Amino acid sequence: MCTGLVSMKIIALLVGPAGIALLGQLNNFVSIILSFAGGGINNGITKYTSQYRDNPDRLSRYLSVGLRLTVISGSTIGILLILLAIPLSSVILLNPDYAVVFRIFGFTLLLYAANNFILSVINGFKEFRQFVTVNIAGSIIGLIFTVSLVLLYRTTGALVAAVTYQSVVLVVTLLIVRKAAWMNIHTLFRRFDKKIAAQFLKYTLMTLVSALMLPAAQLLLRGYIMTEISDTAAGWWEGMCRISNIYLMVVTSSFSVYYLPRLSEIADSLELRREIAKAFRIIAPLLLTGFTVIYLSRHFIVRMLFTEQFEPMTRLFIWQMAGDFFKISSWLVAFVMIAKAYTRTFIISEILAAAAYIALGYWLIKLNGVVGACQAHFIQYILYSAAMVLIFYKLLFTPHKIKQ
Repeated sequence: MCTGLVSMKIIALLVGPAGIALLGQLNNFVSIILSFAGGGINNGITKYTSQYRDNPDRLSRYLSVGLRLTVISGSTIGILLILLAIPLSSVILLNPDYAVVFRIFGFTLLLYAANNFILSVINGFKEFRQFVTVNIAGSIIGLIFTVSLVLLYRTTGALVAAVTYQSVVLVVTLLIVRKAAWMNIHTLFRRFDKKIAAQFLKYTLMTLVSALMLPAAQLLLRGYIMTEISDTAAGWWEGMCRISNIYLMVVTSSFSVYYLPRLSEIADSLELRREIAKAFRIIAPLLLTGFTVIYLSRHFIVRMLFTEQFEPMTRLFIWQMAGDFFKISSWLVAFVMIAKAYTRTFIISEILAAAAYIALGYWLIKLNGVVGACQAHFIQYILYSAAMVLIFYKLLFTPHKIKQ
């Protein structure tokens, strides 16, 4: 997190709000592509590794299929990025001169997909020390890599760093897991099992829908702000989103490392309910305390992380953090859909949530300016939280066991 703060400050100083807005457009696109590159199965890899870690033969079959799907999807999408670099640059960054960024992205994409595959396995084994070590090393390497490119090439350097720094970490990851029992040819290269591939497909659909909806909505809303207000205003909103992402990263990391594997291994509905309630009792007070401190310190935070050009974004904090509180609270329940592979429910809820966000965003931005984007975020997650309570009402409130 600290490395992200440092790199954000340097980027803000050198490229300004307009450059931050452009980088935000690329980051949303990168987020979508990176999810597709791994076949969308990383949550599935974590679930089945956790589920079959005491059954080496069964686990080997799942890891072999998972690796094959990762290589196929990563290679295919990488080639498409290289071939479509110019039109992608024109559409996403509004300038064909940045095509080289997309070509570099295509060449390095498979490295990122492989790294994420390994991290998902580590997560499933609950090797928290290895997981944290890889992430810390990745953050440090990413900081050095990003700062170097931004200092040398300014906006272009920031764009190249955004699409490549995560791939560089693969070398560190391989060094850390090279002696792991599962890291061998006999485990990872077995006959392809179509039934297992079909099981992974459930996670592919859920992951890809989730990965597509929010970044696509942000792409549209940021583009609308750039068109209707200004690139600078879009940069303020992107700055707010980046601050939000930093503290959300702390929460989502704990969700991925502990909460998802824990929900996956629970078979009893009463125990599942207790786990959700326990998580809420821990997280809710921490969120309220943290958000209060952040809000009271918002002027200092903006000056520290950005520049005086970003000062107007301080009026976005209250709406963004209120939305983030409901967002994280709803995730405590929504993660059940991932852990238990409720594919249809998950996909429908994600699509409707994104549609509501876009519709609310266009309306409120036109009505209230850039602050409307954060107001839309707040209202969207109130609606999403209500939907999660309705969908899982029996699980959350029925006093006896229910069939999962």
